[in-house]
Amino acid sequence: MLEHAQADAIVAVDRLTGGWTSAMHAVTVRKGRTEHPLVLRRMFREPWKSHAVGLLEREADILRLLAQSPVPTAEFVAVDASAEVTDEPALLMGRLPGGLRLDGRDRREVVPELARMLATIHAVRPPDHQRPRAYQSWAPRERRVIPLWAHQPDLWSHAFSLIEAEPPGFRGCFLHRDFHPGNVLFDGPSISGVVDWVETSWGPADLDVAHCCTGLAVLHGSNAVEQFIDGYRAAGGELAQDPDERAYWQLIDAVGFLPDPGKIARPWRESGRSDLTPQRARMRLEAHIGWILAG
Repeated sequence: MLEHAQADAIVAVDRLTGGWTSAMHAVTVRKGRTEHPLVLRRMFREPWKSHAVGLLEREADILRLLAQSPVPTAEFVAVDASAEVTDEPALLMGRLPGGLRLDGRDRREVVPELARMLATIHAVRPPDHQRPRAYQSWAPRERRVIPLWAHQPDLWSHAFSLIEAEPPGFRGCFLHRDFHPGNVLFDGPSISGVVDWVETSWGPADLDVAHCCTGLAVLHGSNAVEQFIDGYRAAGGELAQDPDERAYWQLIDAVGFLPDPGKIARPWRESGRSDLTPQRARMRLEAHIGWILAG
């Protein structure tokens, strides 16, 4: 499909909603008499733009790696991570069918599918030379500051104290690392694609599960989190046996949404969840911290 990057003509370009680190565009090109639907990622926002070579080359490698896997991903077309011919660092890929399903009214149908897909991702076993980088925490010490909007500051203090410990031991696996409902496409009741592979890593399954749990908590509340964890285990996914270890990874991820989950929720509002105000996102994140600490 690489030849599409040298198409005869660009037929249409439309800006897609969502996206935080990048501008996403639906691009239709013509090669001969055939039109090809593509997606262009333009990485314009700092600090990600400064790291675009590593991020976009990683995503390109992962798309090639997963091309023959059970995980539905876009087909790799071309990458210009150094912006040699594009205005911003860019990745061109095939366009997947379907769209996001973020509405809480169909949560009971969507959440089990998300859980099964994450278990499928974690079952990917790349050759050693294609194993992605080790995971990175998104909750550094400088982010562990009680937010001004907090209603229960003691809750946050307790969470911060628990993640001061060294990370628990774990058996590593293939992680998407940014798996949440905003990165999964549905075509009807089934998942048609998983997108945004720039952060793919190797690390504990609990961390990927935790990230999706935080996203679900902000979108829908704790009931969706419990449903997701149950579905992940039912699909064969394995979590740490020690509840304190599971809580560590859940807290590391939730704290990583500071200082303000309202900013992270913005693409979801643009995708139809107008009810997900910054205030509601903050309230739900704090409630999620309480849910984790309650065990």
